[in-house]
Amino acid sequence: PTVHLGVAASAMEKRGIRTERGDLNREIEVTNQKLRQLKARISKLQNWLKEESENTEPPTLADYIQGILSRKAQTGKPGYSQSLYNLKDAAKMLNFLQTNNIMDMTGLDEKFKSMIGEQLDIQGKLKPVERRLGTLKKHLEQADIYFKCKGKKPLTEAEQILFTTAKDYLKGIMNGKTTIPTKTWKEEYTKLTAERKTLNQRYLALKEEVKEAEKIRKSVYSILRQEQREQQPHRKQDMER
Repeated sequence: PTVHLGVAASAMEKRGIRTERGDLNREIEVTNQKLRQLKARISKLQNWLKEESENTEPPTLADYIQGILSRKAQTGKPGYSQSLYNLKDAAKMLNFLQTNNIMDMTGLDEKFKSMIGEQLDIQGKLKPVERRLGTLKKHLEQADIYFKCKGKKPLTEAEQILFTTAKDYLKGIMNGKTTIPTKTWKEEYTKLTAERKTLNQRYLALKEEVKEAEKIRKSVYSILRQEQREQQPHRKQDMER
C-alpha cells in the first residue's frame, strides 16, 4: 500500500514539486504493478501446468524399459543377458508392453495371469465338446450298423450280434422315440468339429503367446533387478554426502 502524503506534501505534488513521500508512492505503485503482472503470469503458468498434467499420460513400463536400454546402449555397457542384445527381441518386448498398455509390473503380472486364465478357459470349453463328439460318433456308428443290417436277409452270426447290439444301444438312448435322428446328429457333429478346430487353433496360438509372454516377463524382471542393483550404490553415495 502507498503511504499517506499529508497536506503539505500533497499540495507540493499538485504544484508539480516532487516530494520524498510522493517518490515513495510512485515506487510502490510501480512495484505493485510489477507484482500484479507477475501474479498474472504465475496464474497463467499454473493453468498451463494443470492442463499439461491432465493431458500428459504417465510413463508406461515400456517407456521405462526403453529408457534403460537406450541409456545402456549409449554408455556402451549393456550388462544384460545376450538375448537382450538382440534388437528383434527388444522390439518384441517393447511392442508387447505398448500394445497391452502395461503401465507397471503389476499390470504385466495381471496380463500374464489373464493369458493363463484364457488358456484354462479354452481347455474347459474343449472338454465338453470332446465328450459330446465322442458320444455322437458312437451314436452315428451304431445307427450306421443298424441301418446296414436292418432288412438284410440272411444275417451272418457276426452281423446278427452287431445288429442286436446296435438296436439295443439305440433303444437305450432314444427315450421311447422311434425315429433315429441321424441327420440331426450329423449336423451337430459337423458343427462341434468346427468349434473344436477353432478352439484348438486358439489354444495352440495362445500357448505360444504365453510362452513368449513368460520370456518377456523374465526379461523385464531381469532388467529391473539389475537397474535396481546399479542404482543402490548411487543412492548410498547420495546419502553419505
